Amino acid sequence: MRERIHIFGASGAGTSTLGRELAQTHGLTFFDTDDFFWEATDPPYQRARERGYRQQLLTEALSTTRRWVLAGSLCGWGDVAIPLFDLAVFVVTDSDIRLKRLRTREQEAFGERISPGGDMHNQHKSLLEWAARYDEGHPPERTRQLHEEWLTGLECPLVRADGARPVKELCKEVSAAMAATR
Repeated sequence: MRERIHIFGASGAGTSTLGRELAQTHGLTFFDTDDFFWEATDPPYQRARERGYRQQLLTEALSTTRRWVLAGSLCGWGDVAIPLFDLAVFVVTDSDIRLKRLRTREQEAFGERISPGGDMHNQHKSLLEWAARYDEGHPPERTRQLHEEWLTGLECPLVRADGARPVKELCKEVSAAMAATR
């Protein structure tokens, strides 16, 4: 069974949701790339960690267990983990769905802070503008093109998943790929 899974896609695609579902279903440890990439700040996502340090944190965390799922983008900094993957899952989700999810997630997490006049309003607007450019943007920014180029360097099996489908269905699809013999 493949037990070291990397799930990636655009912001709001559903990578973390699917990753948590897989972790719960299969008893895997869940990791989120944002926890390695960003320093803890309030508001969040203000300062990226130094590349070497985030690579060190990622490598150390993944070495604590043989059974894990890692959700989020590693392009441009996390290639040190590629040899560890048993399976990669590229979650592709329509922009309208992703942006709606991001609005909902941000509202639930930060409430009035993202409203006009709130201390995170400009950050929220910037996030949505950045996320909306995913399908048309160009590297080095996190884009569909960057992800497509990055996945050509993977040596493990790849599942392309439609992030608009219910998470339980996606979990079954990925579970079948996990169970496939090498």
